Amino acid sequence: HDMAELVLKETGLMPHLNPGLMTASEFTALRKVSISMGIMLESASERLTEKGMPHYGSPDKAPAKRLETIRLAGEAGVPFTSGILIGIGETRRERIESLLALRTANEPFGHIQELIIQNFRAKPDTLMVNAPEPDLNELLWTIAQARLIFGSEMNLQAPPNLSPGVFHRIIDSGINDWGGVSPVTPDFVNPEAPWPHLKNLAEETAREGKILVERLAVYPSHLKQMDRWIDVELRPMVLGAIDGEGYVRGEDWAAGETPNPPAGDLARVTHIPKLQASATLAAILDKAVAGKALSESEIVRLFKARGDEITHIAQAADTVRKQLVGDEVTYCVNRNINYTNVCYFKCQFCAFSKGKMSENLRGRPYDLSHEEIMRRTREAYDRGASEVCLQGGIHPEYTGQTYLDICHTIKQVVPDMHIHAFSPLEVWQGAKTLGQTLPEYLTALKEAGLGTLPGTAAEILDDEVRATLCPDKINTAQWLEVMEAAHGVGFNTTATIMYGHIEQYEHVARHLLRVRALQEKTGGFTEFVILPFIHMEAPIYLKGNARKGPTFREAILIHAIARLTLNPVFKNIQASWTKLGHEGVKACLNAGVNDIGGTLMNETITRAAGAAHGQETSPEEMEALIRSAGRNPRQRATNYGVVPEVQRQKSFGASVLTEPSYTSAKRYDRDKTKKEALVRPGLNSEETLSSAEII
Repeated sequence: HDMAELVLKETGLMPHLNPGLMTASEFTALRKVSISMGIMLESASERLTEKGMPHYGSPDKAPAKRLETIRLAGEAGVPFTSGILIGIGETRRERIESLLALRTANEPFGHIQELIIQNFRAKPDTLMVNAPEPDLNELLWTIAQARLIFGSEMNLQAPPNLSPGVFHRIIDSGINDWGGVSPVTPDFVNPEAPWPHLKNLAEETAREGKILVERLAVYPSHLKQMDRWIDVELRPMVLGAIDGEGYVRGEDWAAGETPNPPAGDLARVTHIPKLQASATLAAILDKAVAGKALSESEIVRLFKARGDEITHIAQAADTVRKQLVGDEVTYCVNRNINYTNVCYFKCQFCAFSKGKMSENLRGRPYDLSHEEIMRRTREAYDRGASEVCLQGGIHPEYTGQTYLDICHTIKQVVPDMHIHAFSPLEVWQGAKTLGQTLPEYLTALKEAGLGTLPGTAAEILDDEVRATLCPDKINTAQWLEVMEAAHGVGFNTTATIMYGHIEQYEHVARHLLRVRALQEKTGGFTEFVILPFIHMEAPIYLKGNARKGPTFREAILIHAIARLTLNPVFKNIQASWTKLGHEGVKACLNAGVNDIGGTLMNETITRAAGAAHGQETSPEEMEALIRSAGRNPRQRATNYGVVPEVQRQKSFGASVLTEPSYTSAKRYDRDKTKKEALVRPGLNSEETLSSAEII
């Protein structure tokens, strides 16, 4: 216990423990300082404990004692490793009986996450120095039997250092794991058998059409139920080390934080793949390129792509992009006006809004005056902007009239300015506070001058995720209802996704299918905007309950998969330069993306979350970035139409922005004299979407 605790504190490594026989109380204590444990059964044969046999005189190897330890591990909720040792005098029948005993031990708890099939190696200075070692056929036969007994879900492992030169045979017999392979330490149990170099192991694995992927000591299958299998104090460390599938992140890149993406993943979007796509992958890609709707399981399969599979997916997405929109890459000159950062909702990912001091706060609460909104609008117009994008917190004093007044204010100072504003959450809250239906309130917004709506507040359109991420916000059904109502009264909107936090690939797949289904029904979405989670200042990450945003592999994949999944109903797929950086966006332009969003004067939401690259990118920089990717830039209007030439010319060589003014929010609690309840649609509605339901 003390050594494991020391390793955790001093190194950041995550212990896997093999102390031998253990009691229930020992499991309870050790679970707090390790993420997994194990003990080899070796054999369930009592015959091997008799005099003259290999387990004689080793009371801790009595099968009943080892099986009891394995049972106690299950009761304690410990992700566990076990297995058998072959070639020590047991029969084939006894091997099968041992495997069946392990299967029986696993059935009540599901805690055995991997089985090791280990072949005996004779060692000097032992009583079995002259004992014969099992031949390769015995090892292969036993691996195959284990796979048949445990099925496809169990992880089967055979140590690679004990069978050099025959990796292809071992893979073909049914394993899916090589176990722990250390580049710095010997195998202390078998010091005569050196570990293979990781590069060589990866190459040998690739020759069999497989991809070597690094994992933690806990497998992804058990990490999907982290509340059950990992001690609460260890979860932040585990979450910080894994990607959305549950494998090791394997890179230092983080959205909003790291300017240069990993070179290997950057190369994958443009290089020629060495391996052909598997029949399964090729069939999914052919289906997507043809514009047919993919299933949830097919989309999840795409997200699990590694190695050359990423290249195949990116190239398929780029093929679709060329077919739909050609080589033009669009961008918009706009200004973000975040009218308040006071919000009574408790979204766990948000580092922008400022409420009571119970959350991690950055900056002072403010509530912009209408004079400042007018000044910023005029300045943006003078600098060539064709759009102001308005978003902010839901101030407890705001009603639907607030949003109508903001629209009137902007149109008063610049009648030609396009207003892109108010997410489905503001629309829902605005309608409820005025006692109007959604169509009635949306019509009022339209008459006040609102041009289009952003499809933000979507995050992940699956209520399993939303229950943790944003429980009091609108739920999936409500978000879709607002969007359908907006399309119904003549608005175009965007659709968005915010990924890389607590969701799994299944949730992302459902999100994509839901927005596709609505687009097929209404045709009202202009683009799909992909937003990686910025973790640095997000409350849910600081509390240790979220991942560190997506990996760059996942960032490339989601843009490509969105292009494929939404083909042909979405023409425009947008990448966020504020979150991916310029090099990240450039890579995505080779993976299905055709739009890079707005120039964003005064972007503050992403920077509040800790992003290093969030402020304005000028039209000159935008066009240089696009040309460097071999594409043709075009400045667009919000609806993808043509910007007036006079306005476009003003956007180049624009003057420096005046330092913005912020009016401090005098209070950010609700006026206690008001009796009306705050609108919290996520908590008040009984209409939710189940995990399996797809609209």
